[in-house]
Order: sequence, then structure tokens, then C-alpha cells
Amino acid sequence: MQYAILVYETEADFAARNDPEKAGAYWGAYGAYSQALVKAGVAAGGTGLHPTSVATTVRMRDNGRLVQDGPFADTKEMLGGIFLIDVPDLDTALFWAARCPSAVTGSAEVRPCLPPPPSE
Repeated sequence: MQYAILVYETEADFAARNDPEKAGAYWGAYGAYSQALVKAGVAAGGTGLHPTSVATTVRMRDNGRLVQDGPFADTKEMLGGIFLIDVPDLDTALFWAARCPSAVTGSAEVRPCLPPPPSE
């Protein structure tokens, strides 16, 4: 079954990505985690995301499109990326989420992926 591990990071985590003194450790941790997923044969996809400061939110209201630049809500953690894994059960997905670097300073949310819609 496929699960998504949603990587939630603090502002400090996002800042570490580009900090000359911290970027090596930051990217090294995610590189090692990604390689562990691949080596275990459970990696099914994923990507990192830019911070919410460059996000754009779209909502359709009253037959009109509302567009908001930047984060919609003020939160302490931001969605920093997603890993897709293919594992037998939730316990295994939780095992991998606990190894995600964001679990230490932010959080790693696990959600089962919906199956593709039936073809007609």
C-alpha cells in the first residue's frame, strides 16, 4: 500500500537549507534518508517544496477565483516536502516516518494514499 509522509518543518529548518554553516547537515540528513528508502525498496516518489512565502493559494468562491500569495495561515510548521512510500502496512509507514529528519524538529505526518479511480 502507498503512504505519503508529509514533511512539516519549522522556519529554522527552512532557513538551514541555505545557511552555509547548516546546509550540509540539513541536506545530508535528507540525502541519507532518501537513500535508505531507496535501498529498502520502499521509495515510490516524492519532492521537496519551496517555503510557503512563495506559495500561491487559489479558492473558488461566489463563482470567482480568489488568489492569495504567500501562506494562508500563520503556522509554526510548514509543509516542506513529501515522500511516497510503498509498504505493507501502517506500522511500517510509521517506522519510516520516525526516521524522517523532520520528525526531530517538526513532524512527519503519515497518510494512506487513495487508490486510482476505477477505469471505465
